[in-house]
Amino acid sequence: MPPGRCTCAELAAGAGGRESTRQALASFVQLTDMHIVDAQSPARFEFVHPFQAPAFRPQETLTTQGAVSLVERINALPGGPITGRAFDCVITTGDNTDNRELAELNWFQTVLSGGTIVPNTGAPDRFEGLQAHGAALYWQPESPYWDMYKDKGFQQIPGFLRAAIGAHTSPGLRTPWYAVVGNHDDSLLGTLPNGIADWLYLSPVKLDIPHTDPAALAIARALTTDPSQLGPMLTQLKLSGPVIPATVDAKRTPFSPREFVRRHFDPAITGPGPEGHGFSSPDGPTWYTFQLAPGVLGIGLDTTNNLGIAEGSIGEKQLAWLVAQLKAHPDQLTIVFSHHTSRSMTAKLPDPEEPGEKQYDGGTLVATLAQYPQVIAWVNGHTHKNEMIAHAGPTPKQSFWEINTASHVDFPQLARIIEVADNRDGTLSLFTPLIEAASPATANASDLSSRGLASLYRELAYNDIHRDDTLLGAEADRNCELLLTHPLR
Repeated sequence: MPPGRCTCAELAAGAGGRESTRQALASFVQLTDMHIVDAQSPARFEFVHPFQAPAFRPQETLTTQGAVSLVERINALPGGPITGRAFDCVITTGDNTDNRELAELNWFQTVLSGGTIVPNTGAPDRFEGLQAHGAALYWQPESPYWDMYKDKGFQQIPGFLRAAIGAHTSPGLRTPWYAVVGNHDDSLLGTLPNGIADWLYLSPVKLDIPHTDPAALAIARALTTDPSQLGPMLTQLKLSGPVIPATVDAKRTPFSPREFVRRHFDPAITGPGPEGHGFSSPDGPTWYTFQLAPGVLGIGLDTTNNLGIAEGSIGEKQLAWLVAQLKAHPDQLTIVFSHHTSRSMTAKLPDPEEPGEKQYDGGTLVATLAQYPQVIAWVNGHTHKNEMIAHAGPTPKQSFWEINTASHVDFPQLARIIEVADNRDGTLSLFTPLIEAASPATANASDLSSRGLASLYRELAYNDIHRDDTLLGAEADRNCELLLTHPLR
């Protein structure tokens, strides 16, 4: 962690000298928004990236190599840098996959639990995506010809795509890991209502529409306003093109929420455990509790809405379950985990998986958590941005911190260590140092080993024409000491 740590005391004021009296209670790593990508999938709309930046990333062929390098970094750390406590666990707060494909889910789980990854779908001997066959709208790494990325300084790298889809190995985490669901784990592109265009996953062609085509702008607008319009639009485009061929591959089959849970019980990906990685049973709900550390309870929520929209909500059944868990554990400090933030839980539309069930927004969830003094933090992702939000409750003991962390797919490509310490002066400290992957930040384009590709993953993200430096957040959103009143003293 860099020097000059910021102390955020909006919720409590700590006494001087607490460094010598504090006791470590928990230490864990949060991963979020890894977006493990099948970059060759026909079920993607890269052509809208001039209107929606996340639709195409020059580094997206290297998400597994980048994620393995992050695992290597975590394994190399002895524990939290402030308290020295060994990590109790790692938890990933959603958007583990980019497009809810079985292939992506398998790669994600293998990255965390260990094993060999072959990040390729379609033809077994070549890359078939738009970075090999598409228009100048995308970075064409092996082509000598102009494209809009080379116009900004990106270079030709012979052999890049063959190396990107080659087999490589993850050592797997040495620490138990847990997972929660994000909207990209739940619906096509994290946005489309499930079912309206699922035929795209196994399509024999991939759309390659010029961004100057009115259809590209129409699709971009529909994605943000009314994704249900996209069904007939995409069917027509499949017939009229332009398209490139795509080898059909069953590994691209989309998974359901139930399948997401069930796959976490596969013995092949148990790794350091636990069995199910938090989920209570193969047929159980997509939310759960777990013992994060002695005296510290973790609660994993599912804030996605199966209607297929990017923003989140929580249904009345899950909210009632949450309240029951909080009532049942008044004597344990509690940390809540979800994908969406309080400000991005605005999707109060009905969830088709739960017909007739009322949906609640982030404000309701904040008010609910504030009723229970043992809640000390809500940890989440989704925004791809570092941000700390102080939620002051009716009393100091009913206040908690919301900790939002940037993604590992877009710059700044971070994960976060969170350490909980009892200062023994009536306050708690939450330390929030950020970490990067183990690979060097500066790449050697001639090094196409898995480690070299992981460095390219970092450098390409930094140089992306859509890079947004505001995602770093302010100084007070990064390496912080967050103070709050100890609710159980």
